[in-house]
Amino acid sequence: MKKLWPLLLVLITACKQKEYNADLLIKNAVVYTVDSAFSTAQAFVVNQGKIVAVGNTQDLEKKYFAHEVIDAGGKAIYPGFIDAHAHFYEYGLGLQEVKLTGSKSWDDVVEKVNTYARHNTEGWVIGNGWDQNVWTKKQFPDKAKLDSLFPVRPVILSRIDGHAAIANQAALDIAGIKPGQTIIGGTIETIKGKLTGVLIDNAVGIVTRKIPEPTEQVTQSALLDAQKNCFAAGLTTVDDCGLPYTIINTIAQLQHKGALKMRMYVMLADKKENYDYLFSHGAYKTPGLNVRAFKVYADGALGSRGACLLKPYSDQKNWNGFLLSSKEHFEEVAKMIADKGFQMCTHAIGDSANRVMLKIYAKTLKGKNDKRWRIEHAQIVSPEDINYFGDFSIIPSVQPTHATSDMYWAGKRLGTARLKTAYAYKELLKQNGWIPLGTDFPVENINPMYTFYAAVARKDLKGFPEGGFQPENALNRVEALRGMTMWAARANFEEKEKGSIEPGKYADFVILDKDIMKAKESELPNVKVIKTYVNGVKVYERK
Repeated sequence: MKKLWPLLLVLITACKQKEYNADLLIKNAVVYTVDSAFSTAQAFVVNQGKIVAVGNTQDLEKKYFAHEVIDAGGKAIYPGFIDAHAHFYEYGLGLQEVKLTGSKSWDDVVEKVNTYARHNTEGWVIGNGWDQNVWTKKQFPDKAKLDSLFPVRPVILSRIDGHAAIANQAALDIAGIKPGQTIIGGTIETIKGKLTGVLIDNAVGIVTRKIPEPTEQVTQSALLDAQKNCFAAGLTTVDDCGLPYTIINTIAQLQHKGALKMRMYVMLADKKENYDYLFSHGAYKTPGLNVRAFKVYADGALGSRGACLLKPYSDQKNWNGFLLSSKEHFEEVAKMIADKGFQMCTHAIGDSANRVMLKIYAKTLKGKNDKRWRIEHAQIVSPEDINYFGDFSIIPSVQPTHATSDMYWAGKRLGTARLKTAYAYKELLKQNGWIPLGTDFPVENINPMYTFYAAVARKDLKGFPEGGFQPENALNRVEALRGMTMWAARANFEEKEKGSIEPGKYADFVILDKDIMKAKESELPNVKVIKTYVNGVKVYERK
């Protein structure tokens, strides 16, 4: 009997060592942790939705016995990608509407709309994504064909940037729009005394406010459909820019039920009811939802000539674009947001709009700070104004694919000299030493690989131009990856919970089929997501 005791002790010890102490072990990988040292590892361990250890495979296998073990087979793993500027809900709604992205002409647009309307016979016909700059005839369309096909049913079709739209006469009549009517911060296009149907910036809202609110079912479908496509692209957090407070409850309920697993950083739109709501309720924070910011629009888009410039457009004399609200309004909301301790995020494209907002920010922030107020896009910034970003800790939140989408025609709008100070991401990075990256989808494609490629190569998907568009403002690969992960998290005050693969953080990560830190530049746009995880749970797997 005495001889059996040592054996029993060995067996008992072995059993204790085999007790599960983790949910998931990922091993034999190339793990880009994106920590402060930008270190790599072979393995990491997940328990109860968070990362508990990072290191080499041999050490972690000895210490942890996990319910699930994944041998990555040498594949590269990254923190879940964060899109620092997107329109997630709008994108989801667009999936329920006529998709016009890639339309080659106005006739092509009309044909797609007509086909959609035959299969969807009730209510307004709503579409999005047309872009006259890619057509042979690079001019705004006219509503005549829409009026002929839809004499009674209202139609509104948004331009790809969301800052212009075309509506048929039925929609204009519902909105009460008349020839010669004007609006501050927008344009109602009239030619020879007749409405063309083209509406720019604030004029679009006159019509869209007449569209019935989406049903709860449509809203939920939009959020879940958007989530599905984002997970397939490796996105685990999105910044949704400019939502109404009324949707917060729907998002929260879907997340509580476990249906909506996408983490969301929500900026509420610049409207009184949204200020009243957040100021009275306070910031809303859960693991999946963070509401503490406001999205303000300073001007429109360059493509529709709504961006506010210091000097006239090079391709339209005596036209500088416009601000969407008065300077007094921007000053008022800046003070109000600062007094209440929230974050201000302002869309600014043109150099005049950027100057106005940077000066207002500077007046309000009064020097270096950690409020992380953001300029969304920071697309055209005068060299005289770029120091405001560093001097007042203002965060430029940029979207690299805007540069490679606009490069074909931006020079015509701006002229050679002004173009050189546009899309200046490297210069903007130098101001604070970090810069968050996004896509602005659905204006651009949701794919973060396109963001990475555009940031480092400054080329389109065909490899044009050969040397890159203004390559002096390209980011290196480390900067680009940080911009899509850790720096994006930091822009949301979330760097302690996500953005890197480190102990204590949420186990949000993505496995890619190629290593974007080592792959050939030309391969980057075609890199595919193999698996996406949120909280250590697989939410997407490539078939």
